[in-house]
Amino acid sequence: MQKQYFKEYSPTLGRDMEGMVYGHAGRPMLFIPCQDGRHPDFEGFHMTETLAPWIESGQIQVTSIDTLDKETWSDKGGDPYRRARRHEAWMSYIFNEVAPAMIARAEGINGPDADNHIISFGCSLGATHAVNCYLRRPDLFSGMMALSGIYTGAYGWDSYSDEVVYANSPVDYMANLPHDHRYIEMFNRQRAVICVGQGSWEQPDTTFQLKNIFAQKGIDIWVDAWGYDVNHDWPWWHKQATYFMPWLLGR
Repeated sequence: MQKQYFKEYSPTLGRDMEGMVYGHAGRPMLFIPCQDGRHPDFEGFHMTETLAPWIESGQIQVTSIDTLDKETWSDKGGDPYRRARRHEAWMSYIFNEVAPAMIARAEGINGPDADNHIISFGCSLGATHAVNCYLRRPDLFSGMMALSGIYTGAYGWDSYSDEVVYANSPVDYMANLPHDHRYIEMFNRQRAVICVGQGSWEQPDTTFQLKNIFAQKGIDIWVDAWGYDVNHDWPWWHKQATYFMPWLLGR
């Protein structure tokens, strides 16, 4: 499997950011690690092995990046106003630095006529981030696989809320999305899946909230609940990724 490490200064964040690219060709996929995670987690938790059939065959090229969760969602003792804006800066880093670089790389490899828009992918809080990327910017992200996320800003900010927390709380901003919003047509042309188990450590309530919101808005996103034996842990995320990948790629 071809691998390429990168370390680049982010003007948006004012610091160096690291990551790894896996694969030589195919649809770009952005992997966002679990809470407080860093880019080596994609390989360290063996997701490279799970997705190897699609990576090595040139169907996907995965970019794994670092989170800033320790400064944002996880820093419960920090100033919530500052934490929210630091998180939003990280989202801007994804939208304005990571995503354009991924798309440009894919166009150079696959050609400009291929589908070079990004699939967002994450588990746990990584799924929360993946959903926010997809729902906020379907012009950049044309697919999504989110496993075991929690889709409310209250998970990171408790009772505090402002416009930035709201912008990262899918159950809130999607509930207020106009029924004629242009993004709905975009969602319905693409393939995206949100999955949650109902076993130990899973918190499926906000997944079910999103499923109801999507139904009310006429949004075709597959929301799938697995059984009461399905726990919030990597062995199940490997099984789910294997199950959903062929459908996600339309194969």
